[in-house]
Amino acid sequence: MTTQSKNDLRPIRSPRGVPFLGHTPQIPSTNPVEYFGKLSKQFPEGLYGMEIAGIEQVFVWDPDLVAEVCDETRFYKQIDKTPLAHVRDYAGAALFTAHQHEEEWGMAHRVLLPAFSQRAMKGYYGQMLEIAQNLVGKWERREGQPVNITDDYTRLTLDTIALTGFGYRFDSFAKEDLHPFLNALLEALIESLRRSQELPMMTKMRKADDKKYRANIQLMRDLVESVIKERHEGKGTGEDDLLGLMLEATDPETGKGLEDDNVRDQVLTFLIAGHETTSGLLSFATYSLMRNPQVLAQAYAEVDRLLPGDTVPDYDTIMQMDVIPRILEETLRLWAPIPMIGKSPIEDTVIGGCYELKKGARVNLLEGPLHTHPKAWDRPPHAYKPFGNGVRACIGRQFALTEARLALALVLQKFKFADPNDYKMDVKEALTRKPGGFELKVRARREHERTVFGAVDLQTDDTR
Repeated sequence: MTTQSKNDLRPIRSPRGVPFLGHTPQIPSTNPVEYFGKLSKQFPEGLYGMEIAGIEQVFVWDPDLVAEVCDETRFYKQIDKTPLAHVRDYAGAALFTAHQHEEEWGMAHRVLLPAFSQRAMKGYYGQMLEIAQNLVGKWERREGQPVNITDDYTRLTLDTIALTGFGYRFDSFAKEDLHPFLNALLEALIESLRRSQELPMMTKMRKADDKKYRANIQLMRDLVESVIKERHEGKGTGEDDLLGLMLEATDPETGKGLEDDNVRDQVLTFLIAGHETTSGLLSFATYSLMRNPQVLAQAYAEVDRLLPGDTVPDYDTIMQMDVIPRILEETLRLWAPIPMIGKSPIEDTVIGGCYELKKGARVNLLEGPLHTHPKAWDRPPHAYKPFGNGVRACIGRQFALTEARLALALVLQKFKFADPNDYKMDVKEALTRKPGGFELKVRARREHERTVFGAVDLQTDDTR
């Protein structure tokens, strides 16, 4: 523990709990992280403690305290005692769910890092564009009708990571029902979150839920194993993709390759992490644009300047954009799809000069309260964490942002949106969060609605 007099220490305050049961009975079964965020308003010191399912937890959002918790010489990414411990039931020791000391994490991280370089993004771009055009095609067929924005962005992002990463086509836009894989995944994620908020004895009593959970896991694993089997038999394509790398490349440090079971777990993890967060980002961004017409007008103007008429966007043009990336960054600030990050002290330590944390304690960083904290306007380095922290930060950050830029630019180039039912935000939390039941009417943009730029305008980078 840091040199600190016991007299200097202060207790970490807590909301009122229930004798013997702690705070577990107070936590809603849906949207628990939203509840934790609302509680933050009661604690101006920037942290509070709770006992949930027999586990002492601390919630932190003050940027100065978060900076300490993000110090990787003192804290590590915690898997135990978090929803990720249950996600390991189907994602095993993959990038997202592995303990840092597990050999599989380091091996996979080193093998896969080249697949997420800027050069690699150019290689994926053609397939990203193809799937984004599939989304546009569906909305063109639904002219003047309501579309479920969240579901269609989920189809987009699942199809994109499956095709670019593993050469597999879900063809999600060919049918109205979501692919069974998506339903199984969503149900499994919701169950993982629920299990992390209840006592193990309660989980054991829910036998029918457990049977469904196991069936969903088997469905997901069967699909992924069939993809790997086809690649082994030479039927798949894209040997330079993520799957090809995982099957063929060796770790430069150990000289070993990844075991097939771990490849399966990694593929499943990329299918989860590679689509859940990006679809949430795009859904929240579209919702926010509908409520900020001035910003929407700026986005339309940028698209009309860089992609006049029916110009097909190329990679370099997407990378020149300024307004759309800023819209995505602000969306991540206000609506981070992963709303909470788990950390744990390596040894007993003190944060804020007076709050003691025991070795192995569960510490949760609350993204919403952190990103909107008054201190965040001074831009301290750890006040913006939508992609996690340090060595365990999201490896697919550039992939997600490239895909989101392209998708948002393309739908703004093509469509006008209307919200006749005045949608009210209804956040749905699983491991990530998205707007639930978010529908808008779409129609093609007409020529007179486009901003017309002259030759001089097209040669300048000014947004007008």
